[in-house]
Amino acid sequence: MNAYRRRHFLQAGLAAGLAPLVPASSAAQAPARKFRVSLAQWSLHKAIQSRLITNLDFPRIAREQFGIEGLEFVNALWEAPTHGYVQRLKDNMRKTGTQAVLIMCDNEGFLGSPDKAARLQAADNHRQWVDIAAELGCHSIRTNMYPGQRQPSTPAEIDAFLGHCAESFARLCEYARARQVHVIIENHGGISSNPDVVARLMKSANLANLGTLPDFGNFPKETDRYEAVRKMMPFAKGVSFKCYDFTPDARETTIDMDRMMKIVFDAGYKDWVGIEYEGQRMTEFEGIQAARRCLERYL
Repeated sequence: MNAYRRRHFLQAGLAAGLAPLVPASSAAQAPARKFRVSLAQWSLHKAIQSRLITNLDFPRIAREQFGIEGLEFVNALWEAPTHGYVQRLKDNMRKTGTQAVLIMCDNEGFLGSPDKAARLQAADNHRQWVDIAAELGCHSIRTNMYPGQRQPSTPAEIDAFLGHCAESFARLCEYARARQVHVIIENHGGISSNPDVVARLMKSANLANLGTLPDFGNFPKETDRYEAVRKMMPFAKGVSFKCYDFTPDARETTIDMDRMMKIVFDAGYKDWVGIEYEGQRMTEFEGIQAARRCLERYL
């Protein structure tokens, strides 16, 4: 990419008032907080897919532009997951004082496929990301609880689907456990956005390194998102602070964040909370900055 274009892009973000909210030098003096803040890389997917920035720039941008330490990577936004590439990314994290939290893994097959060979192959396809997550120091990889082309709907179909998931997730979790990595499931569309089904898998599988990543936004319109998150929180090993739009004083207009964060706190959760901006009105940089200001209220 043209170096001038990249520099202009980042300077435009600073000109819009997007300076870091928490200088890195002041982190040591900060009071104890209720959780740690991370940034979902998907919040910058337009800039990355437009090649204005790259995955290797993510640590620096998270730290310098937003004062955020934790990094939630998305495998689809990587250029080449080779050993040398991972080492360059680790070096960039070291230089910026950032920390890898998790890798969101897509397009690696259907872990709930009715075809046994396909679902076990999907479990094995995730192994490279488990290895990379361990190398980077991530606590988890985020997976998708997908059946394939057809969504189960009847009780019998759902029972069968859960049996398929139990087999493939057990296989993946066994591999990940040896590398001290969690496998977490996000409500990410289809049956994975049914909190009762996800909770059933958590209870039946009963695997120490299997958990959930409740996303505040990824539920059908007819679903009570607050009750859905409440059902997922007992198994949470991450939280996605999904945002769409804001008032001038950085209050989210789509989700009652006071109510949502109370659910998070009531569950006793004290780990990473990841900002994920997915709005349309603001630029990605503006949206992340507004989400950062919104989340600051609960620290």
